[in-house]
Amino acid sequence: MTFLTMPPDHPCLSPIRLRRQLRADGYSDRAIRDAVRAGVLHRVRHGAYVDGDLWTSLDEQARFAVLARAAYATARTGSTISHASALPFHGAPVWGFDLTEAHLTREDHKAGRHESGVQQHRGLILDGDVEELHGLRVMSATRTALEVTTLDRPESALVAVCYLLHTGQTTTDRLLARVERSIEMWPDTVSTRRIIRLADPRIESVAEARFVHLCWLTGLPMPVPQVDIHDASGRFVGRVDFAWPELGVFLEVDGREKYLRLLKDGETSADAVVREKRREDRIRAATGWRCIRLTWADRRRRSGPRHEFRRSSVAWPRDAGGGFDPQGSKPPHGGRSFARQPMVLTPRGQNHPEGRETHTPARCTTTAPCAGSPA
Repeated sequence: MTFLTMPPDHPCLSPIRLRRQLRADGYSDRAIRDAVRAGVLHRVRHGAYVDGDLWTSLDEQARFAVLARAAYATARTGSTISHASALPFHGAPVWGFDLTEAHLTREDHKAGRHESGVQQHRGLILDGDVEELHGLRVMSATRTALEVTTLDRPESALVAVCYLLHTGQTTTDRLLARVERSIEMWPDTVSTRRIIRLADPRIESVAEARFVHLCWLTGLPMPVPQVDIHDASGRFVGRVDFAWPELGVFLEVDGREKYLRLLKDGETSADAVVREKRREDRIRAATGWRCIRLTWADRRRRSGPRHEFRRSSVAWPRDAGGGFDPQGSKPPHGGRSFARQPMVLTPRGQNHPEGRETHTPARCTTTAPCAGSPA
């Protein structure tokens, strides 16, 4: 769901009552304090309150949106909700960002400042940068994607940008065009172009985006995301999260949420795990490839995925650094192909209109770069 399609009863638009409104309704300051202590009201920030039960029911993303709206409602100058605070209104994940601080961009061209849990930014707002709905001014998806790259949290920014690309709220071309228009004077944009290069609309989850960042961080070769596997007869076998076709390796990002999403009616989590294992076996039988499974714990332990990749792909020399191009014509050091029979792989075309790849055991040709390919 995007900001422009958000219904009035969406949790991100939960009613906020300002102190002056409560006073007009007959509450004294002492009565307001008593209501907060009793849990009847919740103080979002100075001078802004929401219903206590409502606040308890909100998840962290909705609470972050309410904090942004509270800061917006109490701002003393014209402002626009921006940076990480704009993400919930575009449905984008806020993983890794500081959720105790609201971000606003001032419209009076005065210097930004930080006070009372609100970071005020100064920036030139161009036509098309702002979307308006339900009395709010929120930065567009394209502007928001660029702004989060300046917050010194590149992994979190990559997660958000991949989501905005995947949902079609922006495109790589729009991002690059906006970069060229006027962000040269923005502070902290040293990572912006790199994050745009790494971001890929085929990335479907927080975990997948984090893995792409991990590949860049540890020097692992960049994989092809969302690859459909077919056997020699053309029958669809399954889709893998990532693959290195030339190296004979594919990777699945594991996690509790993934298996809950895979559950069918009447199934237990154990049933979903067994079914997922059988799917992996069919893919390995059709391709001869080896499988790596990555968990949240592995992403925290950066050396783990690199070790598993080296162990699983004998085509990648153990003494090699990062940067081997999986689009190369043959594996390094004469490494053999892992395919047992002819096969065709076509990365998922949906949400990736820029091109499609076709893979065979001996070669890899493409009309579009894989995730993270250098510009």
